[in-house]
Amino acid sequence: MDVIQYSSPTVNVNEVAMTKTQKIVLDTNVILFDAQAVYRFDNADIYIPVSVIEEIDRFKRDTGENGRNARQFSRFIDELRGIGKLVEGVKPSNSKNKVYVMSDRDTSAVPPDLDIEKADNRILAAAMSLYKHHPESDVMLISKDINLRIKADVYGVNAKDYEPDNVDIDEMYDGYRELVLKPSEIDQFYTERFYQVDENFKFVPNEYVIMRNESNPSHSALGRFSLNEGGIVPLKIHDNVWGIHPRNMEQSFALDSLLNPDIQMVSLVGKAGTGKTLMALAAGLLLTLDEAKFQRLLVSRPIFPMGRDIGYLPGDVNEKLNPWMQPIFDNVDFLMGADTSHKKAAGRTQELMNQGLLNIEPLTYIRGRSIPHQYLIVDEAQNLTPHEIKTIITRAGQGTKVILTGDCYQIDNPYLDSSTSGLTYCVERFKGVPIASHVTLTKGERSQLAELASNIL
Repeated sequence: MDVIQYSSPTVNVNEVAMTKTQKIVLDTNVILFDAQAVYRFDNADIYIPVSVIEEIDRFKRDTGENGRNARQFSRFIDELRGIGKLVEGVKPSNSKNKVYVMSDRDTSAVPPDLDIEKADNRILAAAMSLYKHHPESDVMLISKDINLRIKADVYGVNAKDYEPDNVDIDEMYDGYRELVLKPSEIDQFYTERFYQVDENFKFVPNEYVIMRNESNPSHSALGRFSLNEGGIVPLKIHDNVWGIHPRNMEQSFALDSLLNPDIQMVSLVGKAGTGKTLMALAAGLLLTLDEAKFQRLLVSRPIFPMGRDIGYLPGDVNEKLNPWMQPIFDNVDFLMGADTSHKKAAGRTQELMNQGLLNIEPLTYIRGRSIPHQYLIVDEAQNLTPHEIKTIITRAGQGTKVILTGDCYQIDNPYLDSSTSGLTYCVERFKGVPIASHVTLTKGERSQLAELASNIL
């Protein structure tokens, strides 16, 4: 079987042909997405319209990711101001680029059908003005706003999306592959519980393998490539993980990763109903409560509403968080109630929380924490930026295992898509790391109706 080759996941804006005279106009949303965007281009003049500075100023008091990037960029521009005149261009340290802050009130090149009082139109006007005064240069507007890019195209301005760490979701690492073997080789694997991999097959550490019989495809074996042992080893799966049994090979791979003590970072990606969160919780309860390998099971998720928000919620902090954390409570209650009534299950869940063995909380206040000896599950991780993913994983202390679960096609964060989500970014960056593993789940097991809805709607 041919080796599956995975291409590089990064499609950087630097791949666009850059020249000494190229002039880049940055939109506000680019800076809110990446405060160091000016460093992502080579040999270019970077122009920041005044309208961008005004919009950045409105975000600087935000407590989230946008506010952090806005403040960082404002400090960066202020440092440049101390070096030279911004209108004449200032070269930051460790960069070949020049950064300009320009007026965007030159409307001579702007068609009358654009409302120049709108910030987006003024930013477009800045790009059009640059093109008017520097026709020999390659002027490009970089924006994550689809409508602004459309308007730029209508009026003849070259516009691109900002994708410094773009990951094509269709080419994302699956975490497993097939290997066609002779019947005798599969029998040998069952007998010796090991298969020596041909050096021509460049397996990734902890990559899962479906070993199929070349003459009888139904005769197969499942294994995992172990870097330490230099070959494929059998999966280690409990027969019963809090009432949960793997229903397909992908779930078998996932449970092996979740229960493996040598794997400290696990990412599970899949559509709704594939069992990502339920399996992660079941494995966490087993390792924390039954086997005492971790001091606490900590479950968290970002707070993003689906659709229109209903506004402020009444009550104390716990009452406010209940609607956001209810999917976690539902899964824990289901596991707790596998052999008892739902009412008793809810009581046992609360008892575990009172004892400090189970914590369910938002990610809002995780910055600055150190989390040792805990089984940390981050649900709905597709709504996190690469920076937020880094912040979370760097909180892990000694003996902590981190589980990221999410569906990259169900992103509620307006500043992210499937290619720029922190979850896809993390999957590709941790690919090949000996203490990490990844599994993509494709088959829904929630119900026949849920599977049909996921596939046909």
